[in-house]
Amino acid sequence: MDQPKIVRISAAATQSCHEIVALIDRDLVRRKASDAGQNARKREIHIFHEGDPDPLQRMLNAIQPGSYVRPHRHLDPPKAEAIIVLQGVLGYASFTDDGLLDEANLILMDPARGVYGCDIRAGVWHTILALAPDTVLFEVKPGPYDSAIDKGFAPWSPPEGSPEAALFLADLEHRFRRLHGLPPRSWEPPPPADGRDAGSGHFLDSGAGALPRSRRM
Repeated sequence: MDQPKIVRISAAATQSCHEIVALIDRDLVRRKASDAGQNARKREIHIFHEGDPDPLQRMLNAIQPGSYVRPHRHLDPPKAEAIIVLQGVLGYASFTDDGLLDEANLILMDPARGVYGCDIRAGVWHTILALAPDTVLFEVKPGPYDSAIDKGFAPWSPPEGSPEAALFLADLEHRFRRLHGLPPRSWEPPPPADGRDAGSGHFLDSGAGALPRSRRM
């Protein structure tokens, strides 16, 4: 079958205009990865549901390395979510209420390693990050969608676009690459100038290659 018409609905999103069924095929995944690469935020979504009131929100989320997804939770109203990685490598991290990294729940999703996705309970502070170029995931969560209340951003996390956000993401990516034996990227993350875990207010351990403090379980 042919792919249904795809329309752009915002600077960061496209949508399938299907009446019966839409394909999630290689061409669509590649298209969204390319879109993410051209987006200033280094990520894009593709929506399958009909609109914000839909009770089940389904989408592709394409993320390039270096895209900062500010730690957040879905608590009011409480919403769980599930993600499946279709291409690339994705990291998932959760945090305590006071911003400590929960090391026991650092998840590396990589189909080549046999880890395809995860399910996240409502109200958990979390973030995701791309650890390989052209990472694309399928995401499902309850609707309806209301941009005003969809996400509660962690007060201890740096705002998107701030210099602290880049440091926060670099520290977190370094943690994933070291813990899971991933090769380094072509650039070295700059160390925080004041010796702290950027954005969280937690001091780093001293010494070379210092990482954010975490809760070990």
